[in-house]
Amino acid sequence: MWLVMGFGAIVFAILNLVWTSKQKNSKCFGFISLSLTALTACSFYSDAAMRVINEDWGGLMDILPSMSKALWICVIISILANSIMLLGDKK
Repeated sequence: MWLVMGFGAIVFAILNLVWTSKQKNSKCFGFISLSLTALTACSFYSDAAMRVINEDWGGLMDILPSMSKALWICVIISILANSIMLLGDKK
């Protein structure tokens, strides 16, 4: 679930950039993107916590190393895309 939200955050960040370049108001896309970024991090942490509670150590060893890298990529791209929009908005 968190991977879907992470990609959604990137999509809305890109939509935010596109709408801003067309001189249209795109504050809602930025808000949705940042919200999905936060929900992605919370969802990933919740998934790992549930695996610890269920003592699914094999699942943690399988999923956490590779998926944590995917989470970093999704969050960093979302932050960069939204920061480009915010920095470009001041000009």
